[in-house]
Amino acid sequence: MGGVDLAAAPSVEDIEAIAYGTRPATISPTGWQQIADAERYLRQLIEERRLVYGVTTGYGPLASTQIDPSASRALQRNLVYHLCSGVGEALSPAHTRATIAARIASVSRGHSGIRPGLVERLLAWLDAGLLPEIPAIGTVGASGDLTPLAHVARAVMGEGRARLGDGPWENAATLQRRLGWEPWELDGKDAIALVNGTSTSAGISAVSGAGASRAAVMCARLGTLYAELLGGHAEAFHPAIGAVRLHPGQEQAHRWLSALAADSQRLEPWQAEGAHLRTDQPAVQPDQPLPQDAYTIRCLPQALGAALDSIDFHNTTVARELRAVSDNPLLFPQEQILLHGGNFFGQHLAFAADALNNAIVQMAVHSERRIHRITDPVRNGALPAFLQPRDTGLQSGFMGAQVTASALVAEMRTGAHPASIQSIPTNADNQDIVTMSTRAARQAALNLTHLYRVLAIEALILAQGVDLSGDRGFAAQSRRLVDWVRERAPALEDDRPLSEEIQALAADLAHPQRSRPLGLPPDGEA
Repeated sequence: MGGVDLAAAPSVEDIEAIAYGTRPATISPTGWQQIADAERYLRQLIEERRLVYGVTTGYGPLASTQIDPSASRALQRNLVYHLCSGVGEALSPAHTRATIAARIASVSRGHSGIRPGLVERLLAWLDAGLLPEIPAIGTVGASGDLTPLAHVARAVMGEGRARLGDGPWENAATLQRRLGWEPWELDGKDAIALVNGTSTSAGISAVSGAGASRAAVMCARLGTLYAELLGGHAEAFHPAIGAVRLHPGQEQAHRWLSALAADSQRLEPWQAEGAHLRTDQPAVQPDQPLPQDAYTIRCLPQALGAALDSIDFHNTTVARELRAVSDNPLLFPQEQILLHGGNFFGQHLAFAADALNNAIVQMAVHSERRIHRITDPVRNGALPAFLQPRDTGLQSGFMGAQVTASALVAEMRTGAHPASIQSIPTNADNQDIVTMSTRAARQAALNLTHLYRVLAIEALILAQGVDLSGDRGFAAQSRRLVDWVRERAPALEDDRPLSEEIQALAADLAHPQRSRPLGLPPDGEA
């Protein structure tokens, strides 16, 4: 698979591939020309001694101070210094790489004025696996992601810390010199072009959006297997039900579930002629088999479909942002105009991330409810309590894992309060409204990690259910899922600690390469 042209139209999957190092980042000749044209126009404006925010003026409420071009390097350096105030743990390697990729995508549109050599350096970082240390907390998503992006700029300057892959943190200058690069001296619009954009929010959101799409596929697979274990009715998955609801996500969910269950002999088959009342029985016949199932089976297409629509809204918004320019000021070299505005304002991403977070939490809630029913001997048919058939009572099976799933959902719900409405005026009331887009993106990312832990618990439990039920009659795709789980975790015979297995399985489910065998083709056919 070739590289991702960040000057074109990268998708959330493209950014995720760069984030995990499975595809290189590139810029087309057209992109390089756009970068060069904008930088050339910026030099013209400086030579004309035009007022250009952040280049010949101070920053924020200090923009009333005019700065001679001779002080440009000090101005750019001081911007980075005062913004390098982030705290907390560093962003993950994937989120760091996604941040850099998203920033390159934005500045390559040709409206930023950044010097081409600096973009080359960032691309080289991605190729080499160099990661600057970016503290996670410190931005309100107002003038973009100023603080985290300033820490990227600081490392470019050879200050702060960086590392190669999972290696130890080192001085950024020492590490760059070892790779053959001298620290970069910021000039012109380099610093403000790096920091004044939504690229941390967009990068994290891209990784989460791609991961949430895979999680939805996993929910379809687990939901199908769960329905098979409980002998559910295939009728609820019929595509005609989705066709009259009109929501694209629900229609997709019906197609997925119908395809996944197509060859199942465990589900109650749907019959076109329907069922009939008997004529040789009393008018009222109590205690007959239920013609439809609990909502965790019957409403799975509706619940999953709504999540799919939210994921699509999120990913569409993020993809637009990845193709967008979020700088201020904006340079238009062809038109020879300079515009000051607020494209750095991350409201679109904040709303989208909150919507994604809701979908992620909802998928976890439904998974936890499936776990609860399948481990409850009153409701799970003939399966033993907590799916432990040997010395039940002396041994407790998945009882502890079921509690952990509930605890994870509680964690997620606590973190489900929307960030996009939490405006806190700052910057001497220059930023009198802010978006909290990065907070929203980080919260969705954290809850996605928890979702995969819940799904890992469900996968272990349902695989145990198949082992206890015998392998007969399950759909081929369900057996494929169980085989994938069994490659990573054996059946639970005697009680054992499950913590490491849950976390390892969750990590494999979340990883785009390791979970690839569990994907679905784009047309939804299993």
